[in-house]
Amino acid sequence: MAGGGGVVKGSERDDTPVLITEAEPSYEDQFAARKRKYMIMMGLRIPCLLLAGLTYQVWWLALGFVALSIPLPWMAVLIANDRPPRKSEKVNRYQRDPKAIEAADRQVIDG
Repeated sequence: MAGGGGVVKGSERDDTPVLITEAEPSYEDQFAARKRKYMIMMGLRIPCLLLAGLTYQVWWLALGFVALSIPLPWMAVLIANDRPPRKSEKVNRYQRDPKAIEAADRQVIDG
């Protein structure tokens, strides 16, 4: 019996994990990611204000840095309070191979 019985050869086996659920990341993971985004965005405000103070002789450049730092807290709060988007990624799901009856020539004995 060649290749029968559902035997999987070593070269045909796919070792990637199979996704069996569509569960979202845990609340703690989501919260940590949102907190990290918030801290990064609020941390960007400090260099903007420092650069505005260092470039006060060039008024338009200092004004640009101040204008850039004004919407950062608002954007940080909006992004931190928003839930993460659903990922549309190609995942390895279990795919059942449909079984078919072998189309082989069989000897038929009429009785």
